[in-house]
Amino acid sequence: MRKAVAAETRRDDVAEGSGRETRVRRHAVYGLPPRELVEPAAGAVQLSPLMPGAEAVEDLRDGSLAGVVMAAPPGTIERRHVLAHLLRASAAGAVLVAAAPNDKGGARLAAELAAFGCAPKSESRRHHRIVTARRPEHPAGLDAAIAAGAARHDAGLGHWTQPGVFSWDKIDAGSLLLERHLPPLAGRGADLGCGIGILARAALGRSPAVTALHVVDIDRRAVDCARRNVQDPRARFDWADVRAIAFGAEGLDFVVTNPPFHDGGAEDRALGVAFIRRASEILKRGGRCLLVANRHLPYEAPLGAAFASVRLIAEEGGFKVYEAVR
Repeated sequence: MRKAVAAETRRDDVAEGSGRETRVRRHAVYGLPPRELVEPAAGAVQLSPLMPGAEAVEDLRDGSLAGVVMAAPPGTIERRHVLAHLLRASAAGAVLVAAAPNDKGGARLAAELAAFGCAPKSESRRHHRIVTARRPEHPAGLDAAIAAGAARHDAGLGHWTQPGVFSWDKIDAGSLLLERHLPPLAGRGADLGCGIGILARAALGRSPAVTALHVVDIDRRAVDCARRNVQDPRARFDWADVRAIAFGAEGLDFVVTNPPFHDGGAEDRALGVAFIRRASEILKRGGRCLLVANRHLPYEAPLGAAFASVRLIAEEGGFKVYEAVR
């Protein structure tokens, strides 16, 4: 099957001072585009904020990329923000290949790139749209799209947020329910899947006996917002996969979590179950997990298997709050 493949790395002579040096323009990949549809260049640098350790697209130097392959995000503001940054960071003539499901932004990709001054070519395969374009000499509208999708302080929310992070334009109702039912906490704890820091700020603000709180999310942008929203020296921020990060052999006293149950836009209940098991693993005996979940998610069985006791402490508005003790 034919696949879109990024061009080879190119070298450009760049004058600097009195001499000349060869600058290597790198290739990049954003996210995990379907390999059966598009193939990133060998050695392409990862830029997705959802992959811990990746470089930040915002930090790339203008014109430093020779080509990019991307899995385009589903949200319009986020997607245009990322496209604009990738075009900004690409050299004139560099090839950008973007892929997305037709019903998750793919149908709009060509028009969005055309609005930036590109001449895109589009094809459809396996319910995806694959759009290829070269970076024009003078793209249009990049600054506006970058500003629209950047982190900002939302006066209505009273928090820092950014398009693309979980519940970026409203406080999640499940998190609000858990916040209302948080008991006094003490010792060392963790907020697993912290988002922009709603639960972490509540836990630290209400519980002076908390000595340390690990604030963890797989989304770098969410962690950056949480760092701004949670101004407390007891907080430690980690851009990491909850399922892999270590918290120390001594164990934690408590966990608060609103675990995700979507992966790539599709419901994946295994994610929530993995959070439950991880919470049990990192808690000391007698430690507590405070968890909120959508009412339709069947977490009672995995909670019962991972903890010594489980009780429902609140049920409201389509959500359930549990306290589980290890």
